[in-house]
Amino acid sequence: MSHLQSRGTVTGTFAPSFKRWRIQIFAVTWIAYAGYYFTRQSFSVAKVGILDDPTVSASLTQQMLGVLDAAYLLAYAVGQFVWGSLSDRFGPRVIVLGGLAMSAVAAVFMGFTTAIVLFLPLMVVQGLAQSTGWSSLCKNMACFFTIKERGRVLGLWSSNYAFGGLAAAPLVGWVAYSLFDNWRASFFAGAAVVAVVLVIVAVGQRNKPEDVGLDRVDVLDQDAEERRALVAEREARLGWRDQVKLALSDRMIVTLGATYFLLKPARYAILLWGPVLVTQRIPGVTNLEAVIIPVAFGVAGLAAPILIGTVSDKLFKARRVPPCVLSLLGLVVALAVFMPMTASGSVPLMVLMLAVIGFTVYAADAMISCVSAVDFGTSERAGTSAGFVNGCGSIGAVLGGLLPGFIGGTALFYGFAASALLAALILAPHWNRMPTHA
Repeated sequence: MSHLQSRGTVTGTFAPSFKRWRIQIFAVTWIAYAGYYFTRQSFSVAKVGILDDPTVSASLTQQMLGVLDAAYLLAYAVGQFVWGSLSDRFGPRVIVLGGLAMSAVAAVFMGFTTAIVLFLPLMVVQGLAQSTGWSSLCKNMACFFTIKERGRVLGLWSSNYAFGGLAAAPLVGWVAYSLFDNWRASFFAGAAVVAVVLVIVAVGQRNKPEDVGLDRVDVLDQDAEERRALVAEREARLGWRDQVKLALSDRMIVTLGATYFLLKPARYAILLWGPVLVTQRIPGVTNLEAVIIPVAFGVAGLAAPILIGTVSDKLFKARRVPPCVLSLLGLVVALAVFMPMTASGSVPLMVLMLAVIGFTVYAADAMISCVSAVDFGTSERAGTSAGFVNGCGSIGAVLGGLLPGFIGGTALFYGFAASALLAALILAPHWNRMPTHA
């Protein structure tokens, strides 16, 4: 048996052992990131109950809830910049396991407290915990899949956060308002799910093929291997801090970060304030109905990354910018017409508009924050690059969490539309750009 066969590959294809590990890593990391949402969405679900609870609504007003979201998102942004580079240095495993544990513990404590002085630091802890997931798991996937297949593979994989947003809110909302009729239960339900996910990751995740006695995933692509060898030879002389600087000196990574900063407010406004937006636009809905209606946003978002990833690989030949720009332009139109289209208070129209926004925002989001960040960052610096791009996006997401607490109506959605249009204009000059190495 040849060296390549003994290490898990055969000429032109992957050996069964390598295929099994690729499937396992895909599944475990997909479950891991979807799992984060069950503690991330707990606060969004709890909001409608908090605002109706006379024992806490005096101190936890709608404006204060917006401030808490902003604190969470600021911590999330800081964490993205930190954890991405640390996952490159120490591997994703330790970062993800620590983050899941920290998230579950913070959620439990949030379920027990109503004092703003305690809620605020717990939201900060939750933000830091949540930020351990994306860049670390993108790094993990980059080590097991080649650049030629990442569009469709990572597009499918990126459905994890749409699914998480889709499944988490209805589940914890059902537990909170149907089983226990108490908003506190949303935090406990989320923590329980994350605890199970932590066990799955501990058992099934590995950082890279070499950890299980296999060759690097790119050995079959000789062109990519030759490019990787040149990059590795250069970077072998660099320290960790120098490698971080090298990743962040790439103009395309900075462009992706700026674009994601402009995109993220719209997504997080609906993700964090969806139930409240529904109650404001459709008077008379119950708390549970207000939680369920925004599921349309997540359902459409579940399909979007899968379609956009395949389109980028097949139609645009692994060019990531064209589908990003087209998705952003579609989002501009959907955001601009949201308020007039939902003015009648019609549930079907609300569902339709949330679905259209969900599809366009998640399509652009997945392509920018995952596939493009990993491709242009390379597998060696995927964690740092994805962390930087997502950190920039998370700073923008602060506005998505904060503004709905203070600004409503047409001005809010027109502002989001203008931001998405600017993002499309920033990306458009890079229409034909491709990564120079894998």
